[in-house]
Amino acid sequence: MEVEFNKSDIVFPEKKYEYLDHTADVQLHAWGSSLKEAFEQCGIAMNGYMTDLETVNVDKCFKIEAQGDDLEGLLFRFLDELLFLFCAEPFLIARKVEITKFDLDTFSVECLCYGEPFDLQRHPQGTEVKAITYSAMQINQDSVKNYYEVFVIIDI
Repeated sequence: MEVEFNKSDIVFPEKKYEYLDHTADVQLHAWGSSLKEAFEQCGIAMNGYMTDLETVNVDKCFKIEAQGDDLEGLLFRFLDELLFLFCAEPFLIARKVEITKFDLDTFSVECLCYGEPFDLQRHPQGTEVKAITYSAMQINQDSVKNYYEVFVIIDI
């Protein structure tokens, strides 16, 4: 669902992710000072694998929702919703994702995705992400050190 927003309020977060090699696929490794931030960074990492995010303008904002049966299921569904937003109309490539609701009791999230429709004339084509996988998925939490990280293998 498209939502209104003020472009002047957009601040891009520090990059807290990397890509790790994996046989025939790629592993996203994202981290943050909260689990919510680690999820957001993982979403940005996936989009960054599909195009250079520096070329993406913030012209549109769409809200997505996801729910899982557990924490891993929530991460899977969240990334799957982001991928669907890219693969179907409006073909949105999100430069920023902002989780506005992160409920670990019901394993649900609501997220605002800021970006623009993907355009081959303006956005360099990266690698197509075919699917999110549960294979070797890890969610590590260290609340004492305020360090949270996720590892997700995406099928390319």
